[in-house]
Order: sequence, then structure tokens, then C-alpha cells
Amino acid sequence: MTAAPVWLFDLDNTLHNATPHIFPHINRSMTAYLERHLALSTEDANALRNRYWHQYGATLLGLVRHHATDPQHFLRETHNFEHLHKIVVFDRALKGMLKKMPGRKIVFSNAPRAYAESVLDVMGIRNLFDAVVGIEALAFQPKPGMAAYRRIIRRYRLNPRRCIMIEDTAVNLRTARQLGMRTVLVGRGTRHPAYVDVKISSILKLRRAAGGLFG
Repeated sequence: MTAAPVWLFDLDNTLHNATPHIFPHINRSMTAYLERHLALSTEDANALRNRYWHQYGATLLGLVRHHATDPQHFLRETHNFEHLHKIVVFDRALKGMLKKMPGRKIVFSNAPRAYAESVLDVMGIRNLFDAVVGIEALAFQPKPGMAAYRRIIRRYRLNPRRCIMIEDTAVNLRTARQLGMRTVLVGRGTRHPAYVDVKISSILKLRRAAGGLFG
């Protein structure tokens, strides 16, 4: 009998839609953080936030490298939501689909774990995941860096060739594919890189589309 796969799920814009409310809130919070702690204008803080994000893949990495920012403090301040339950956009049918999927399920996110746990709680699906891996467990080295993937593989004793990674960010799947994982890209765009095994427009199509990735 073939062993069940391990499903590695990104969180934001994969399991839920972060674009309407959550990402704008985080971006505003990060800009405000840079204003306060680096004594910048709003315009300069926003420009620096974007520059570090493009240069390092995460604003946090630029702040740690160039300004000795405490990563825990930064994440706590910028992922603070007073009414999270009112702004998480998700499909309630997701819970039923996840329940039917065999194998271990792990959330693998560049976000802090407390935030990820809170979002999953709002969605009512936290208990369906064996683990929630935030950026703290990755030593603050985010996807798509190879170090992040190697850490999760070691920590949970994963065989990459039995893993399916589900992401909305294509470049994060490239690293997964290099390690031998199967890859699923979620999104409505037309891009379908060679390192993507399956492309779906909605997470609700995952079970049917990815079911044939392993024999």
C-alpha cells in the first residue's frame, strides 16, 4: 500500500484570501513601525519596506541585517489584529475538503506562528493540521530560501519525495521542486512555470487536482 503524502500548505492567499484586508493592514503596520523606530517619514518608511521586501524576500530580514531590529518585537507589532475574526476571507467548504484528504497536513508560513494559529482558529480548521510552522521555527529565514525548507524537513523528519507543497507564490515552489517535492500553485494567473506540477484557480480544487500526483 502506498504511504499517504504530507501536505505542506502556505497560509496567506493559499488557505484564505489575505488581499482585501489582512495584507493592507500588515503593510500599514510595517510602514508605521519603520516610521516609529527609524524616525522616517511615511513616504520613506513605505519605500524602505518595499525595498527590503524585494531585496530580501521579507522586510524583516532587511531590518535585522541593517538596523539590528528585534524580529520578535517586529512580528508582534506588525501582526496585531484587534478584530481578526471580522476580516479573514475564506471559503467554508475548505474544512470539509481538508477532512477528506489523507496524510499529514502542515502549515508552512513566512508569517509568525501566533498569527497563523489565530487565522486557522477563525477558519475553524486548526485541529486539521498536525503542525503550524511560522517564521520563528525557520530561524527567521523565510521561503524561498533553501534553509527554511531544510529546517522543516529535519524537524518533522519528512521525505521530500512524499511531500506536496501548495502555494500562491510560484518562486516558493521552485525551491520545493529542487528538493524533490511535488508542487501545486494556487491562483487565477496564467503563469505555469515548469517546476509547478499542478495549477489550480482555487484551493477547493486541490483534492481532485492533486490526487494523482502519487501512485
